[in-house]
Amino acid sequence: MKTKSVALIAFFLLFCLSVWSQTAARHSRTAATKSHAEEAPAAKEPSAETLNSFMHHMFGYDPNAKWKIESEKPVEGIPGLTEVIIAFGDPVQQRTPFYVTSDTHHALIGQIIPFGADPFEPARTKLAANAKGPEKGNPNAPVEIVEFSDFECPHCKRAVPTIDKLITESPNARFVFEQFPLSQIHHWADRAADYADCIGRKNTDQFWKFEHEVFDQQEQITDDNAATKLSAIAQDVGADPSATATCADSPETKARVNQQYELGVSLGVNATPTLFINGRKIENVNGTPYEILKQMVAFEAQEAQKK
Repeated sequence: MKTKSVALIAFFLLFCLSVWSQTAARHSRTAATKSHAEEAPAAKEPSAETLNSFMHHMFGYDPNAKWKIESEKPVEGIPGLTEVIIAFGDPVQQRTPFYVTSDTHHALIGQIIPFGADPFEPARTKLAANAKGPEKGNPNAPVEIVEFSDFECPHCKRAVPTIDKLITESPNARFVFEQFPLSQIHHWADRAADYADCIGRKNTDQFWKFEHEVFDQQEQITDDNAATKLSAIAQDVGADPSATATCADSPETKARVNQQYELGVSLGVNATPTLFINGRKIENVNGTPYEILKQMVAFEAQEAQKK
């Protein structure tokens, strides 16, 4: 099943890239004949029926193919495009975003990246103003590294040693942890995020101990025992387990965690872990060589000195 799903996803990517290249060329020729003052049409969102029919025609030949339309929304700041995220597999093995044009007759796939003389400035500014999670490292550092993470995510657990090493070896950087629980597939991630928020607001050192302990015990935590295990970990790191549980259940805590999640969504986060290095988004953290990450931090520190 996994091999078939991977093959399906690969085929889907190749197909949509082909459509993208043809569509992009056609649109570039057409755009040359239009006035710059003409506004792009508002995105017309395809119906769920249309999306499922599209996926059926793409993958219906395989009775084992499973997918779900996870979300559909206009692309912020890009008129005429609707982002659709498809979750492949049951349980979910991969999420793939693609984009539907305003005429609903074309689909594009690929990473939409910022462009301009300082392409990462908008994300950098938004994170500097709104990323308020627990932090470590030099508080006056010119480079801010923000991670959006999910305590139940195995890829986030795998990234912890790399990120710890990066912060230790980068005196010009400070690190901020933001919650991004993928509750549709990780059913105790919300609870862990609530506990972490409560602990972190009282004691940052306890938060980092809690983060490491939860990741260390990730395989032993289940939907059924999450409350018990998380309370035990809270006690182990020095927090009051009863007070933490009460705090975790409060609407105020859930609102704060949701604000962190929505911040990530506004920046195009759709998977964990996702890093931002002074606004530069790194989605494949575990697939990016450590030396490259370190060079990015050093480069951003140099760039900051020029300003």
